[in-house]
Amino acid sequence: MNSFESSPTLNAWRAVLALAVVFVLLTTTGWTAVANHRGPREPLKVALSAWEKGRIGARHLPSPSAPPRLLAAFFASLDAAQRAALAAKYPLVVGNLNGAPVTLRYQANRLALKQAREADEERAHDGRLSSDGRLLATRRMQRYESMLGGDRQILAFDPSGNGRVAEVLGDLDHAERVSVVVPGVDTNMLTFEKSDNWYTAPAGMAESLYAAERAVSPRTSTAVIAWADYTSPAGLGMDAAIGKLAEDGAVRLTALTAALPGTSRVSLFCHSYGSVVCGVAARSLPARVTDVAVAGSPGMRVGNAAQLRTAAHVWAMRDGDDWIQDVPYLAVGGLGHGADPVARGFGARVVSAYGAVGHTGYFKPGTESLDNFADIGVASYQAVSCADGGAGCRSGIASDG
Repeated sequence: MNSFESSPTLNAWRAVLALAVVFVLLTTTGWTAVANHRGPREPLKVALSAWEKGRIGARHLPSPSAPPRLLAAFFASLDAAQRAALAAKYPLVVGNLNGAPVTLRYQANRLALKQAREADEERAHDGRLSSDGRLLATRRMQRYESMLGGDRQILAFDPSGNGRVAEVLGDLDHAERVSVVVPGVDTNMLTFEKSDNWYTAPAGMAESLYAAERAVSPRTSTAVIAWADYTSPAGLGMDAAIGKLAEDGAVRLTALTAALPGTSRVSLFCHSYGSVVCGVAARSLPARVTDVAVAGSPGMRVGNAAQLRTAAHVWAMRDGDDWIQDVPYLAVGGLGHGADPVARGFGARVVSAYGAVGHTGYFKPGTESLDNFADIGVASYQAVSCADGGAGCRSGIASDG
C-alpha cells in the first residue's frame, strides 16, 4: 500500500463515503420512520405555566427547574394534606419533579394518566378528526389504561407530543441498588410496552432485569427503572446518526440519577441509541453511578472508555447476529457516534451476550446477556461471564459483600 492510500486525508474521505452510503440506505429502504403526528397541545407546558403562577397558602411555589435538594426541602416543609392538594391540582408538574417524594409522584402521575385518558377518549370520538387521528387517540387511550392497571409505579409521565414515561419496579425509596434501563430509537408512549416481543420494549426490559436481579441476589434490595423519559430518534434516520437528541436525553438522565432518593448505588443499562445517551451523560453522572453497561451500541460519542471521564465501570456486549456491527464506528462532521465499545482498543469490560439473538434480544430471560446485566446490577461482578470465556473483564474489580 502506498503512502497516499494510507493517508489520513484518504481515510477521512473513506469514512465520509461510508457514512453517506449508510444514511442513503437508511432513508431509502423504509427503515426511517415517518414522523409521528403531534397533537395541537403541549399539556406539560400548560401545567408548568399554571404552576409558576400558583401558591400554597401565602407561599409561592418553587421553580420546577430548582435543584432537587431545594424541591425536596420544599415538599418536606408541607403537611400530607398540602402535598396531596398540590398533586391533585398540578399532577403533571408534581409527577415530573425531581426532588418530590417518589410516592407523591406515583400518586400525581395516576391522576395525570386518568386526565390524559379522558382527553384521548374524547379525541377518539371526535368526528372532526381524521380516521388516523382517532385511531392514534384510541391507541394512546389504551396505553394509558394499561399503565393505570394494578399497582404500577409511574415515576414520570408527559403525554405531550409522542409522550415520555418512566416506571419503577421495586421499592425505590429503600433500594440498595437501582438499575436504570435506557432504551434506544423509536421509544415513546406507544412503544413503552408491547403485547408481542415483550422483552424488547422498555417495560419488558425492566421487568426482566428486575426478576433476574432478585433471582441472583434475593437479599439485595433492588429497584429497576424503565426510563423512556427522553425524546429518542424516530427510526434510523438523521436524528439517530447525530448526537442532538442524545445530548438532550443526557441532561435528563443526569438529573434523574442525581435526584434518586436515599444512598443507593446506581447502574445504567443502555441499549442501542440509549448507549449514546449514556456516553454523553457519563462525565456528568454523580458518583453513586457505579456501572454503565451498553448493549448493541452504535458508539458512545468517544474514541475510548477513558474519554468518557467517569469513575464508573464501563461494560459492553454485542450479539454476533446484531446488525449494529455493520454501522460505521466513526465520527465525521457530527455524523456517527465514535469507536466501537466492544473493540479491544476501546477499553470497556467486554462481556458475553450468548443467547441474545439479534439487536433486541439482550433482556430475554435465559440469555447470558441478561444474566450478566443482573450480576452487574447487584454488584456480583465475579459472576459476570466475559465475552472471551476468560476472566479479564472482571480483573481489578471486587464484588460487593
